[in-house]
Amino acid sequence: MEQSKDVHEGAAGHAAVTNDPDPSASRIRTEAHSVPLILLTVFAVIFILDWAQTVFIPLVLGVVVSYALSPLVTQLHKWHIPRTVGAAALLLLIVGGVGSMAYSLHDETVSMIETLPDAAQKFRRTLSTQRSGPTGAIENVQKAVDQIEHAASETAVKPAVVPRGVTRVQIEQPKFNLRNYLWSGTIGALSFISLAVMVLALAFFLMASGDAFRRKLVKLSGPTLSKKKITVQMLNEITSQIQRYLLVQVFTSALVGIATWLAFLWVGMEHAAVWGVAAGVLNIIPYLGAIIITIGTALVAFLQFGSVGMALTVGTISLVINSIEGYLLTPWLSGRASRMNAVVVFAGILFWGWLWGAWGLLLGMPIMMAIKSVCDRVEAFKPVGEFMGD
Repeated sequence: MEQSKDVHEGAAGHAAVTNDPDPSASRIRTEAHSVPLILLTVFAVIFILDWAQTVFIPLVLGVVVSYALSPLVTQLHKWHIPRTVGAAALLLLIVGGVGSMAYSLHDETVSMIETLPDAAQKFRRTLSTQRSGPTGAIENVQKAVDQIEHAASETAVKPAVVPRGVTRVQIEQPKFNLRNYLWSGTIGALSFISLAVMVLALAFFLMASGDAFRRKLVKLSGPTLSKKKITVQMLNEITSQIQRYLLVQVFTSALVGIATWLAFLWVGMEHAAVWGVAAGVLNIIPYLGAIIITIGTALVAFLQFGSVGMALTVGTISLVINSIEGYLLTPWLSGRASRMNAVVVFAGILFWGWLWGAWGLLLGMPIMMAIKSVCDRVEAFKPVGEFMGD
């Protein structure tokens, strides 16, 4: 009887084991069911970021500016200067410095703008000279195309004759109206000024408040000491990475501007200082800034010298300076602070540029640094941090 009882219990246990689902298979099914929810959440976040970009862009810019200037405000606070006074003094100093630089370059910028009509005439004369030269393969192909179009027009059906009493209507394209473009430019300038005021105001309040928001985030992170510790580490890492990135960007942009100014003086480019400032400012925008300054300087060099060789020389100088900065100097100074691979960085910058335009290109890298720091510290998002890692 006992033996038969053991047999029945073994069979029942075997049946129970057989009927129980595999734990790993259950986990896979659970994760598969959560994929649509994750995708819907991601799409909802992207939609909100796009729909409310007029709110998010000033917020992110203000946070980045406060991260850049907070160490200086903290140092002033150690010297018994109130945070409110220190933050206001730093912002006024920056605004005054930018204004004085713009004023010092005002005459040279106006002179460059005054040369635009002469440059346009020179460009037209250069094109006329090129067209009046010996015919090449392209001109011969164009002549053949014209002959084919002429033959086709002779065999085509002639348009119907307009009856008497019917007025023929001809649609003409509107002429170029400079006033409309100036008005749109004025609206854009006012929008930029209002954005700058909002960013500076937000940065001022963040710097004046000190670490109040950090303490609030740590308090809201959870009751346990481990969660508070993880939150503090995450905030410290975000702060150190963004500050190092901004410091490197300012330093390398200044070097690019000075090198461009000296190189253009050496080759005899007009308004070299203006182009140096433009190269330094555009260097802040990853990838796109170098392309813009290379193409722009090459075109201006062609208009000034009337030579394709000089245009290629000036464009090559700009490209070499930006390449040395982008591929050698910046990685060496940054080290492995961001710890993100190049593919993720490029794809992320493209994504933020698509989402927010030029502001996305400018803010994409700090945002991805913050996301990487959060993913490295939160257990549920560690696979994302590993994917973004180098």
